[in-house]
Amino acid sequence: MLGGNYVPEPTGIGKYNGEMMAWLAKAGYDCAVITSYPYYPHWKRQNPYEKAGYWYSNETQPADEKKVRIYRCPHYIPTDPTGLKRIISDFSFFFSALIRIFLLLFTKRFDIVIAVVPPFQLGLLGVLYKWVKGAKFVYHIQDLQIDAAKELKMIKSKWLLDLMFRLEKFILSHADYVSSISEGMISKIMERCNKPVVFFPNWVDTETFYPVDSKAILKKRFGVSPEKNVVLYSGAIGEKQGLECILYAAEKLQDHDIQFIICGSGPYKEKLTKLVKGMKLHNVTFMPLQAKQDFNDFLNMADLHLVLQKADATDLVMPSKLSTILSVGGLALVTAPKKTSLYNIVSRHDMGLLVEPGNQTALTETILSAFRHSYATIQVNARRFAKDYLTLDNVIQKFMIDIESAAVIKTTVSLSGSRKAEPQAVPESTTI
Repeated sequence: MLGGNYVPEPTGIGKYNGEMMAWLAKAGYDCAVITSYPYYPHWKRQNPYEKAGYWYSNETQPADEKKVRIYRCPHYIPTDPTGLKRIISDFSFFFSALIRIFLLLFTKRFDIVIAVVPPFQLGLLGVLYKWVKGAKFVYHIQDLQIDAAKELKMIKSKWLLDLMFRLEKFILSHADYVSSISEGMISKIMERCNKPVVFFPNWVDTETFYPVDSKAILKKRFGVSPEKNVVLYSGAIGEKQGLECILYAAEKLQDHDIQFIICGSGPYKEKLTKLVKGMKLHNVTFMPLQAKQDFNDFLNMADLHLVLQKADATDLVMPSKLSTILSVGGLALVTAPKKTSLYNIVSRHDMGLLVEPGNQTALTETILSAFRHSYATIQVNARRFAKDYLTLDNVIQKFMIDIESAAVIKTTVSLSGSRKAEPQAVPESTTI
């Protein structure tokens, strides 16, 4: 697997990459990973790698009787990740990973190479390995990175955007399999490549994340008054989320027993902190990322969970935090335009409250109404959906069956049509 993010990153793509490779190793595959040093979502090297030096290193990740080999590559990590700096960061990892994959060309052949993007450039390394070693190349798209950069105006150069789109088209045309995580993203990808796209959604560990009833006790544990209704945003604090809307809602609702908690880190946290001070908001609290062993209780503490995106970013990315919220039976307020895949899924299964992105009045009113009505049915539906469709075993088993049997999904994908795959034997010679 080629990926810019990997464990021990606690959230986002790195978490999913780590869980996927550990699962495959336990299933009998011989697995290796080319990745960076952990930096997300803080945008700085994380423990225990702060003093590891700026060079290559090798390690192993135990997975029952098997191990995952991990090749870490150095790259530039900007403290203030603007559009240009992110491009430089991505290319710096691409070139350092190129050296590592070149060395692997002289070792035992891997049968399958999976490039998990962003950064989208990693697909070029997948094409290289496929050409030289004859492996099957899977291009898995977690975010439509170039589209998001264009729509959010993080990259304004038309020449640069055109070049990036051409490179992406080249990668798509040479991939044996293309996969992505949502209906909307799959539709956009299929417009660019003359091939089906495999549905490979993000998953959740429903045994680790489950409902807990004692909210009052949990609130005390995390330093919140039990009388307060807690509105929680937990995740990356970046531009595409548009988190300023939380502060505007908090300003309007200062006279209500509502506590807003923003948990996480990211490049825009400092900006939000300054806004809170400037607006003199007493009902907004910032908390750091919670330890893994505390996270289930932390999520269960909340009365309402916010899953926010700017309108321009919708259907270009799929918020991974939603799956965990569903697993704990949380009440989610999701910003999504009508007819997008996110809107359709939440609406179809009646597992969340929906608000149009950018409609501040509707957002504020929906937050307030969440504490005036019972939404127990929605919460039951959320937990049921996670257990039926989003367990790690079901998702990865189905994906590997699709890849190994050359079975691909139809043009129209529906979560309501997802199937549960039975475990199948894995050829011992297969390597990823």
